Amino acid sequence: MSNFVTVKDGAQIFYKDWGVGQPIVFSHGWPLCSDAWDAQMLFMGQHGFRVIAHDRRSHGRSSQTWSGNNMDTYADDLEAVLEAANVSGAILVGHSTGGGEITHYVGRHGTKRVAKMVLVGAVPPLMLKTKTNPNGTPLEAFDGIRAGVAGDRSQFYKDLATPFFGANRDGNKVTQGMRDSFWLQGMLGGVKGQYDCVREFSEVDYTADLKKIDKPTLVIHGDDDQIVPIDAAGKLSASIVRNAKLKIYKGAPHGLAVTHTEQFNQDLLEFSKF
Repeated sequence: MSNFVTVKDGAQIFYKDWGVGQPIVFSHGWPLCSDAWDAQMLFMGQHGFRVIAHDRRSHGRSSQTWSGNNMDTYADDLEAVLEAANVSGAILVGHSTGGGEITHYVGRHGTKRVAKMVLVGAVPPLMLKTKTNPNGTPLEAFDGIRAGVAGDRSQFYKDLATPFFGANRDGNKVTQGMRDSFWLQGMLGGVKGQYDCVREFSEVDYTADLKKIDKPTLVIHGDDDQIVPIDAAGKLSASIVRNAKLKIYKGAPHGLAVTHTEQFNQDLLEFSKF
């Protein structure tokens, strides 16, 4: 079943809600949409879970908004989806920007609906390089992303698929279908919202939000992630969240849910069941 929920500023947030059982709620990365989780939603749904995934505002089939493209609003939109779907005891799974979204959701709304957390190639605690975050990525790199979105967005997304999936690495098994899906999902979204979102995944510090997570947490990150380098992200997040478990995928890229589907699905199933 696919649905829309209308949030307080009138935007409509699209979400899929399939199956029965304990809910697993998926938050996608930038510039994608809920379709990025197709393989996981099918697999986990077939293994007795209720699977829910939304399109972040200005992404996918949700409203393309001029304003509100920020983490506070993203977290509130997610709460509106969970309220509309009457979700409790959820396993929140967030990839990349989606990892920032579910982390900030907990920081803003608490864990009353949450049973477990899974951060996958996620942007917390902070992507931006600063004096106190020397392993981060320089601001110039994010300015380049903004320029790509504002310019030839279509070609930019075609090019971005290469490092996203590690297609520039020897022995990779990246298909044209993976690239095409990445491009299509990116182009479904609105340019203003995607432009604004660059700041949200790069310059927002999620450290305080990570410290508020009080549920079992699994952190999964590829050690060859060219988009969100592991040293400034997954490793740090796992050290900040109380009792978090870190799983490092050797040689895996940022888009590991697609390139390492079987391994990731099995790890997600095992973590969800214990």
